[in-house]
Amino acid sequence: MLPASLIFLFIVIAPIFISAYYSSLEWDGIGKGVFIGLENYKDLFFGTRNIFYGAIGNSLLLAGLSVFIQLPLAFLFARILAGGTAGEGFFRTVYFIPVIVSTVVIGQMWLKIYNPQYGLLNQFLEAIGRGNWKQEWLGNKDIALGSVFVPLLWQYVGYHILLFYAGIKTVPQELIEAARIDGASHSRITFNIVVPYIVSIIEICVILAVIGSLKTFDLIYVITGGGPLHATEVPTTVMFNTLFHRVDYGSGSAMAIFIILECLVLTMVIRYIFGRLSYDN
Repeated sequence: MLPASLIFLFIVIAPIFISAYYSSLEWDGIGKGVFIGLENYKDLFFGTRNIFYGAIGNSLLLAGLSVFIQLPLAFLFARILAGGTAGEGFFRTVYFIPVIVSTVVIGQMWLKIYNPQYGLLNQFLEAIGRGNWKQEWLGNKDIALGSVFVPLLWQYVGYHILLFYAGIKTVPQELIEAARIDGASHSRITFNIVVPYIVSIIEICVILAVIGSLKTFDLIYVITGGGPLHATEVPTTVMFNTLFHRVDYGSGSAMAIFIILECLVLTMVIRYIFGRLSYDN
């Protein structure tokens, strides 16, 4: 265990403590930092940077959409695949392809899809006689966040499909066959046998979906950069701009520590909720 523990210590734990130290400084990353204690945190939450509150709200909204839209879709597809669909192996591979494709490539592809002049989406709406539905999908601050969520859903739904699929395949077929003989419907089998049997997989998927939404950066940065008018900002994009555009390593490190604590707290909450559900059952 010692080599793995040392690697974890120096690659994961040590940088967190270093960032915590930087967050107590007023520092541009080059000169000598000035110790200011918790001022960066006070400025973060009680200062004039209201944009950070909006970014937190956006990330929580993405997390909610991931849990209540992405995961149910993934479970539905996994349930269908695990039921013995023709071409099962082919579809497993197809669903997983977006996960392994570069995020920059995916971002550029969706920029072309959403383009208001020649984009595939607006061209499709025009072709089916719904030209009045055409939008500046990434330029309208009211729908930009939802437009960004669609590529996020498309990219990672396949990952959760494979997790659910693997879990469903572990359900003993004897239980399912016995339920069918007793006259249980497909939905009853799903919710009374399959779901309780893979609750640990569901817990893992919920945690991964929530943490992934809170940490998301690359796809949003490529597609919108946090715009328009900060409508798609999330804490990671604000942190990036603070660190590398405003060159404020103290405030940027404070944001990084907040993201870490946010992920940790929500993970603990999710585990507690699933623990209570398991206890009640």
